Amino acid sequence: MQIYLVGGAVRDRLLKQPIKDKDFVVVGATVAEMLDAGFQQVGADFPVFLHPTTHEEYALARTERKQGSGYKGFSVHASPDVSLEDDLQRRDLTINAMAIEVTSLADDTPISGEVIDYYGGLQDLENKTLRHVSDAFSEDPLRVLRTARFYGRYYDLGFTIAEDTLTLMRQLVNSGELAHLSAERIWQESSRATMQLSPQVYWQQLFEIGALTEYFAPLHDAWEDTHIRETVQTALYFAGQMRLNLAQRWALLIVSLTPSLFNNEHTHDQSKALRDINDIGNKAKVPKAHTQFATLFAQQAETLSMINSLSAAKKIDLIQACSAHKEPDKLSQLLVCSHVLQLATQHRQMMLALNSFHAIGMTDIAPDLKGPAIGAALRQSRIEHLQAHDAY
Repeated sequence: MQIYLVGGAVRDRLLKQPIKDKDFVVVGATVAEMLDAGFQQVGADFPVFLHPTTHEEYALARTERKQGSGYKGFSVHASPDVSLEDDLQRRDLTINAMAIEVTSLADDTPISGEVIDYYGGLQDLENKTLRHVSDAFSEDPLRVLRTARFYGRYYDLGFTIAEDTLTLMRQLVNSGELAHLSAERIWQESSRATMQLSPQVYWQQLFEIGALTEYFAPLHDAWEDTHIRETVQTALYFAGQMRLNLAQRWALLIVSLTPSLFNNEHTHDQSKALRDINDIGNKAKVPKAHTQFATLFAQQAETLSMINSLSAAKKIDLIQACSAHKEPDKLSQLLVCSHVLQLATQHRQMMLALNSFHAIGMTDIAPDLKGPAIGAALRQSRIEHLQAHDAY
């Protein structure tokens, strides 16, 4: 019997990141041996056990074979003859397919610290690349979301997704396999990704490969508008930096469905946006409290943005509409969301101005200008460039 620390704990140990959970693979053991050692079996589909003291997960080495649709359509084979290499081959990404042998079931001290790496995980860590282990990646649609989530998690470390892995992700999306994922798993992955430091990365990646169309179709449609997409992505970035809670981050994402807040089209039918928010909440199993908060923000975002100019009557009405007399914290959270959205709007406007500033150089003005006329011409050309490219 050999016991190995595997997966995320090995990856994060090598990246010098905090290790949240430890998972172990046991090679050469039977269910009876694990039970005799005091472990509690919890896996219904395959043998997974909880350590009697630490309650960490220990799974018998196993292989999987695709037999049906979705992430549940697999037959699992777990037995003492399954090797560590076989077990690691079924994993999603190479950086998650490494192992370190530990002393025993009772002692998880590494025997040598040597990393067992059959599939190039160490090299991909060095190159900061998220790459699939094998073509079996395309058998599990959940890996589309997981890879996007890992991309968001390690985005600030400079990681990218390998092109061939992106190709498999797009193929999975185009195959319709995502429709077989349970809404609960969709929300589990999406909510975890939304609570990361750079939550915008996950949603942008899913948008780019068309993966939003199954459960978040109204969001995909809204993000076809570059102005809305870039503003909301920036708002999500600021939300991550400011450590906003999940309800606030969800509200800032889902306010994408209210285009009047972004392009001054006050004739927009807000009722459609509210229906879309509710439909997404139902389809993706978003907790009702988050859907209600997002709905309230969409309804009151315009008023919240004008607090300084509201009359006394409007302020009292806002208190009533937000139930702030009962839940003052909710009003505070809504105000923070409003400020973040305004900050994102201002940031995008100034980034467009910065782009126009850099887009115009000496070659774009008359060559015979001298002295102060050069600066004046550059300034005017940059103004005209910004006016031509800033549609809002």
